[in-house]
Amino acid sequence: MKRNYRILVLNQISAVGLRRFPQDVYQVGKDIAEPDAILVRSADMHSMDIPASVKAIGRAGAGTNNIPVKAMNARGVPVFNAPGANANAVKELVIAGLLMGARNLVPAMRFVAGLQGGDGLDARVEDGKKQFAGMELAGHTLGVIGLGKIGSLVADAGIKLGMQVIGYDPHITVEAAWTLPSQVKRAHSIAEVLHASHFVSLHVPLVPETRGIIDAAALDAARQGLVLLNFARDAIVDEQAVLHAFETRKLKYYITDFPTAALLHHPCVVALPHLGASTREAEENCAVMVVDQVREYLEDGCIRNAVNFPDVVMAREAPYRVAIANANVPNMVGQISTAMARAGLNIHNMVNKSKGEMAYTLVDVDSPVPDQVVQDIARIDGVLSVRYIPVEQ
Repeated sequence: MKRNYRILVLNQISAVGLRRFPQDVYQVGKDIAEPDAILVRSADMHSMDIPASVKAIGRAGAGTNNIPVKAMNARGVPVFNAPGANANAVKELVIAGLLMGARNLVPAMRFVAGLQGGDGLDARVEDGKKQFAGMELAGHTLGVIGLGKIGSLVADAGIKLGMQVIGYDPHITVEAAWTLPSQVKRAHSIAEVLHASHFVSLHVPLVPETRGIIDAAALDAARQGLVLLNFARDAIVDEQAVLHAFETRKLKYYITDFPTAALLHHPCVVALPHLGASTREAEENCAVMVVDQVREYLEDGCIRNAVNFPDVVMAREAPYRVAIANANVPNMVGQISTAMARAGLNIHNMVNKSKGEMAYTLVDVDSPVPDQVVQDIARIDGVLSVRYIPVEQ
């Protein structure tokens, strides 16, 4: 007998992704009671009363600041995102930002928009264009702070545009390092990047350690006339430091995807309405990725790309599976195994992985798992959630 799943959708999610939910198994919509999972883009879930029925949350994008991740940890609920699905879209917008900064395109467009027609227009255009003379990207230095999926693509684009590229990321993964062009030079500090670069593009997540990392001290170290691009998160840049850097001419432009009241209408700020991932392709990629991950979790218990749990994927080799979210504490696997052994269950395969304070365990057994065993495991101190997932008949 097939299980049925209920998916609550909080925002407009690409139909290309939603169609990947089989209609005979999944009920998907914006008015779903007691959902098994929630899909979200930008809706703020911090004040939302998240039903106890929710087993997973999927964010059709990269950032999860709008989701109460810590509260979900306590409930053993994985929060999935779609890292890299919008990377190309953001990279292309950064390239547009580089060109806007290098060639003074925004003030030039404002100048043309203010012209009156009639006699002498050509002369006024020719006379006015002198003030907007820019520079070519080729031969100049691009600094990239944060070398994840997006930052690596931006660094590669800079190389292909003929730029010198310097990168900084103290937490770079082996996977990301392999994708970087060999021409990217390594910096050892943010100050080094700012001092060496004509353009700096920010690609770090917003966490306590990165909040306000581009502050007055950082900008004081910058090369005179720097063009700073922020397509990551608004709060990683100190707005007051930016305004001061305009006064000292340390900054030529601040090009950002995050308009704020303090910077709105400033002539040296180019603010876009959060367009980084706003392409049809990126929205489709994010939706497809997160839907597939939520489906795999609900149907098989496997975890890929959860921000609060490790990746745990185990092929089905037995018909009965138990999925356990638990705190990362000693003797958890032993207690789970003991509970199954007491019931005479033979463990065919098991995997347990941890990520910070959280851990996740998949157990495949050869025979049906009684409700009492599931309840016994749920009562183990440190177990946050338990799901029994037999193969559908």
